[in-house]
Amino acid sequence: PHTARPRGRSQPAPDPADGPHRRRTSSQPAIAMQLSQRCAATARTPASPLRATHKGACRRPVAAPAAAPARSRHGVRVQALFGGLFGGKKAVAAPVRPKRPTIVPQPSYNIPITLLAISAADTAVFGVNAGTFVCGILGTFLAVQASRVKFVFDDEALEVVVGEAKVTAGDLEGGKETENVFVGGKNRWSYDTFINWEFWWPGFPVLVYFKESQTKPEGQIHFFPIIFNGKELYDVMVERCGSTMNSGPK
Repeated sequence: PHTARPRGRSQPAPDPADGPHRRRTSSQPAIAMQLSQRCAATARTPASPLRATHKGACRRPVAAPAAAPARSRHGVRVQALFGGLFGGKKAVAAPVRPKRPTIVPQPSYNIPITLLAISAADTAVFGVNAGTFVCGILGTFLAVQASRVKFVFDDEALEVVVGEAKVTAGDLEGGKETENVFVGGKNRWSYDTFINWEFWWPGFPVLVYFKESQTKPEGQIHFFPIIFNGKELYDVMVERCGSTMNSGPK
């Protein structure tokens, strides 16, 4: 007959020698080892915050590394702009060269007067001949040219003009542009295209020679009679066109 167990009494502890209990006890180290291996694998693999863990083991989720904030192109520009205002490195501006005034050397009649004097003296001694005729014509021509042809040195270039021309407040007023009858083109040459220049002769300047690369790359030679103040012409050419080896008043 079945005997009812009295209520409220605890169940007797199972015997350790019991077979099933012994199997359960022997399986606990294996389960612990599996949990340890899973925890180690979880620590090596970055887990997301939402990943579930096995039976509470390794419950603390591994936080993903924070990504660096993206810097937009506009942000870099703003930082560069305001960085220069608040102690950043400032760009050093190149020095600005002041504008040079326009210079027009005064006309000189030394050469025309010398030629006319030679013509007159030769005529008085030898009479009218080819030499006196050539000197007289050339002296008269250069005297007229000295009164109308001007060398204009502005801030950027040398230009040859004709007619009445004067400088007012550093700028040229009047004067007419000229064309070169030998090589064509405008009689205006930038200073940085001058290759070399000379006075012939420095003690008594008669001709000014210069070579420039603006007309043609290999260089174009020009000769002009010095019908201007030689000292003024020399000084301004040294300033604007560079120095010459053996020219100019001593």
